[in-house]
Amino acid sequence: MFSRDNLIADCKAALTGGTSAQSAVRDVLAQAVSDPAAVLKDLGEPEKGGVVKLYDSEDLTIINVIWGPYMTIMPHNHEMWANIGIYTGREDNIFWRRMPESKDGKVEAAGAKSLETKDATTLGRDIIHSVTNPLPRLTGAIHIYGGDFFRVPRSEWDPESHHEQAYDVEKNLKMLADA
Repeated sequence: MFSRDNLIADCKAALTGGTSAQSAVRDVLAQAVSDPAAVLKDLGEPEKGGVVKLYDSEDLTIINVIWGPYMTIMPHNHEMWANIGIYTGREDNIFWRRMPESKDGKVEAAGAKSLETKDATTLGRDIIHSVTNPLPRLTGAIHIYGGDFFRVPRSEWDPESHHEQAYDVEKNLKMLADA
């Protein structure tokens, strides 16, 4: 049965295991979102967009991300590995790559992946992606990062010009809360 306390303990234990930490944490996350009803019972039915910190340390961040209906967040990176598990709704990810000839870090689309309820996936430390909730209702996802998500400097890209700029944590948290 899912509980946030067990999720945190299992992820912390997975970091110290003998296999790849990201892979081990992804397995923990996949097990958690395999029972969406249990996740909803513990975390509650999403009522509004936002981010809820479940755990935050130098080497591990676990957040409950609630995407507003039809919400899109601009391309961004994490500068650390990430695992994403969906427990209700859907996330559509567009993956981006830096344009080699660009002097200002401009990006171009390079692929996509849709995640549905019960899906869990990994993102490498160098991945640049944007996220859309294509549904007319809230989407709930557990995001787990191999580092301190809220304090590591990283980049975001302007959604219109695709030019790189510093990631603004507070702006993005507000955008999620307002969705």
